[in-house]
Amino acid sequence: MNYTTLTFVIIAILLLDFLVEHTLSFLNAKYAKTELPEELSDVYDKNEYARQQMYLRANKQFAHVSGAFSFLLILAMILFGGFAIVGQWADSVAANPILVSLIFFGVLFLANDLISTPFDWYGHFVIEERFGFNKMTLKTFFADKFKGLVLMAIVGGLILALIEWIYFSVGSGFWFYAWIIMAAFSIFMNMFYAQLIVPIFNKLTPLEEGELRDAIEKFGKEAGFQLDNIFVMDGSKRSTKANAYFSGLGAKKRIVLYDTLINELTTDEIVAVLAHEVGHYKHKHTFCFLLLSLLNSLIMLSLLGQVLDNDALAQALGMNEASFHVNMLVFGLLFTPVSVFIGVIINIISRRFEYQADRFAKEHGLGDELISALKKISAKALSNLQPHPAYVFFYYSHPTLLQRIRAIKN
Repeated sequence: MNYTTLTFVIIAILLLDFLVEHTLSFLNAKYAKTELPEELSDVYDKNEYARQQMYLRANKQFAHVSGAFSFLLILAMILFGGFAIVGQWADSVAANPILVSLIFFGVLFLANDLISTPFDWYGHFVIEERFGFNKMTLKTFFADKFKGLVLMAIVGGLILALIEWIYFSVGSGFWFYAWIIMAAFSIFMNMFYAQLIVPIFNKLTPLEEGELRDAIEKFGKEAGFQLDNIFVMDGSKRSTKANAYFSGLGAKKRIVLYDTLINELTTDEIVAVLAHEVGHYKHKHTFCFLLLSLLNSLIMLSLLGQVLDNDALAQALGMNEASFHVNMLVFGLLFTPVSVFIGVIINIISRRFEYQADRFAKEHGLGDELISALKKISAKALSNLQPHPAYVFFYYSHPTLLQRIRAIKN
């Protein structure tokens, strides 16, 4: 396949991805206007349901505008040689190929962040603000941006440099050694994410002694699960939306509760949410997802290893010959259909895992409390209770609220 054909293939893939995504978004918004079923009739009153529909439409319209802008920008970069210009400039300011790659991706990442900042600002300070969700200040907004850039520069830069060094040292079989590096990093992050990354952005404090902690520890003993590392995160500094999650592996496992969750739910409902999270751990879902992630990385890197020396890939973006960074970028664009397919498979597995975790909570006598908690969390977030089945199939990592309620009751 010559480089001209490859250019059109890249554009066709991007166009198809754009059309599918926005068609599904349109169907999802339209489908949500149907009347709520009986099981969900107590989630919203008439006024709140109308407000939820407004929130859904606002997000849909914003996603269409931002998505169209991103698509047209990438299209322009391909057709008018924007990526080639950045690549040639990087070549002109550095001789070391690893440094060239760091400059190339650094410029693209920084430019993307600057361009996306107005859209991020609008999402937080206009849409989320309008519907009463945003609690973020401008200071926090820009502090998060800066911290994210620094983290990406340090962590992303080191990993990229290490992988490229392996590529130049080993040659065609580099992908296996690169995968070992990626696997080690993934395992490390799974174990220490809550200890190392979360505190950079949020404050974590141990759950204080009292009724809630006593109830959680009592459940832990009944379920045969030690619940020592329970932390509260100041999620309210950014949003009123509530959440909870499990982090870590083995002795490093932690449960993190948003302070908004504690403020919105009763003690029994919080224990039910934690029972769901413990269910994930008991069923080894975290470990399974880690294996799936490692398998995905192995597939991606093995395919990448086959194309890094392909001149036609680099020429498709206007370069003269193959280079690690440009070929890696082109591969990422061509890999889009595969990543969508893998994402669908992972979502199917994830939805099954959610049913299993819900069942675990029900088996410990917390089914009704979990339903009540899920309804409150959904209502507080103005969640779409009637998403289109096709949209759920492609994008939902969790079953819908209606599906979860029916599964718990049955």
